[in-house]
Amino acid sequence: MQDYSGYGQPPMGEHGPTMPMPPMPPRPPRRRVGALSYLLVALAAGALGAGSVVALYHPASNTSASAQPSSGAVKPAPLPSGAIPQPSIASPSPSTSAGEQAIVNKIEPGLVIINTTLRYNSEQAGGTGMVINPDGLVLTNNHVIEDSTSITATDVANGHSYQAKIVGYDVTGDVALIQLQGASGLRTVPFGNSSDVKTGDSVVAMGNANGQDAIVPVTGQVTALNQTITAGDPGGSITQETLHGMIQTNADIVSGDSGGAVANSAGQVIGMVTAGNDGGFSVQQQSSVGYAIPINTGLAVAQQIAQGRASSTVAIGYPPFLGIYIGQGANSSPQAQAQQLNNGIGGNGYGGYGGYGGFGGNSSQGCYTSNRNLAVPASIANVSSGTLIFGTICGGPAQAAGMTAGSVITAVNGQAIGSPESLTSLVSKYHPGDTISVTWVSPSGHRSTSTIKLTVGPPL
Repeated sequence: MQDYSGYGQPPMGEHGPTMPMPPMPPRPPRRRVGALSYLLVALAAGALGAGSVVALYHPASNTSASAQPSSGAVKPAPLPSGAIPQPSIASPSPSTSAGEQAIVNKIEPGLVIINTTLRYNSEQAGGTGMVINPDGLVLTNNHVIEDSTSITATDVANGHSYQAKIVGYDVTGDVALIQLQGASGLRTVPFGNSSDVKTGDSVVAMGNANGQDAIVPVTGQVTALNQTITAGDPGGSITQETLHGMIQTNADIVSGDSGGAVANSAGQVIGMVTAGNDGGFSVQQQSSVGYAIPINTGLAVAQQIAQGRASSTVAIGYPPFLGIYIGQGANSSPQAQAQQLNNGIGGNGYGGYGGYGGFGGNSSQGCYTSNRNLAVPASIANVSSGTLIFGTICGGPAQAAGMTAGSVITAVNGQAIGSPESLTSLVSKYHPGDTISVTWVSPSGHRSTSTIKLTVGPPL
């Protein structure tokens, strides 16, 4: 999954935040395709298409719950007992209910407004996060920080902006943990127990609504539990992301709220905002619908990340970076991959080995600093199977090794490579600093094999 985004953002410098500027007006979103339109609620504004990106969700069957980092992966220090909060065991009762403002007063000081730069995608993005310990560990959605080459987070309570680094993330669960650099003494959000949530419970959702760099609360009720939703990739791509056990609410969740809080009547966070209705479609005649990851689930993943325990779903630190633009999918024909880009249905991840689609044209550009002018290579290596390189990133490992647009990667460490999917799967098993042997064929037909040291890439 890639950009989960929405409207305009204040500009951000190459190496951090610039001075705040007035909010930009909303721009028409470039939409992902789904059977029913649901948007993940982070924001992006950039130079592609109409200048902004949203991701769409559609409901699946209802089931029971059963960046350019400068110094590599974060190595979290051992955490003292209780560094990651545990869900409260006490359920709120009617006698502990408070008005909306009282709830906001409890939650808002523990929120941060996140802004990211997606340099290789020519975009900026934003969302929300929740402070979970005073030293600046922040829980948010993976889609808020994916593809980011720079992350800043503004603490609502003290107004200070911090550079942030990735501690780890779970793509399949859409959960990420970031560390605010140099932070201490921060206010944290109070957590409840999402296992105690019931249909009909009153909730207040709050986040960086519409990317206006301000926390906006909205009220609603829990309308369903244990929901399953599926995210579709741009242009009907086969790549999807399915989230289970979600809390559904009729609170008016909008773009920018991703990673924000859903609180109960006692002023305790019981969910993390993840998806919302885009207004273009309705579900069962509902005027608004949103989804939140149960906070018990989010905190469990955060604990695993903070302890540095990688798994098949949880990545610690930053991914490896090869520095090429490729397509997505399982088609091993380089010619078909080129046609995919020309038709504008390629994937929109760049990563260390991701890809980007939707540009068409015919390019012989030597290397790229972003995907802004990415186009179909002027000539393509004449091989029947492999991963086509649409372009190399200037200064990246692939360019340094001599790879060019139109080259086709045919093997990594002696293992045959066919589709972009196979290359992505194989390279993702390595880490920044690892060396791999890559074999490729140039557009002129020259076959080369080179040892390449992977560098640090943006989170996927």
